Amino acid sequence: MTITVTAPVTNLLLDALQAKDREQLLKHCEHIELNIGEVIYRGGDAIPHVYFPTGGFISLVASIDNTNLEVSLVGNEGVAGITLLLGVDTAPFTALVQGKGTAFRITASSFLRIVEESPELHRVLKRYLYVRMSQLAQTAACTRFHLLEGRLARWLLMTQDRAHSDKFHITHVFLAYMLGVRRVGVTKAANLLQKRNLISYKRGDITILDRLGLEKFSCGCYKADKEIYKRILG
Repeated sequence: MTITVTAPVTNLLLDALQAKDREQLLKHCEHIELNIGEVIYRGGDAIPHVYFPTGGFISLVASIDNTNLEVSLVGNEGVAGITLLLGVDTAPFTALVQGKGTAFRITASSFLRIVEESPELHRVLKRYLYVRMSQLAQTAACTRFHLLEGRLARWLLMTQDRAHSDKFHITHVFLAYMLGVRRVGVTKAANLLQKRNLISYKRGDITILDRLGLEKFSCGCYKADKEIYKRILG
């Protein structure tokens, strides 16, 4: 998938910190490029680094019976590797770069040390962890109960939020992989969104034409995700 990021962004969790706490963390970070298709850690492996995306974004993928399903997206609203906060260094999911961009990266050991030294950072990250847990539960229910068309609309909105662009290049095969369904189902769902003039789709190029219309067509999980983030993190 190719995504063009059109607006400079920062990381909202870092922005929420007091200046001294943010500076203390950033002193131990490196600003890196995230490349599409890069696996930054695999489910079951130790988490070597924590990532605060500032431009790119990361897909968290669960593997079940040789089938993959995206369970969460992490963009500049969040952090990848947050489960270290629970005292567990094993990754529950595979973290795959889905959108090219940048991120602040810090080693797991430095991250844990700074969290211990900064009550403010600890507070913000605990609240984000609560949001992530709530959104994972929402995704599980969404996958089980909601129609594919609404789920696809939700995924496109989530991706647009993190890509800061209304244009994507993505194949039906990749969409099927992310949504955990057959390719034919994705084709039908995408055609329906296109017929309603919500998106334009041609040879893998997707453009969001009607953001408000797509929000109305999306299942209620997109709105629920936004509301829990706003309520807990502001």
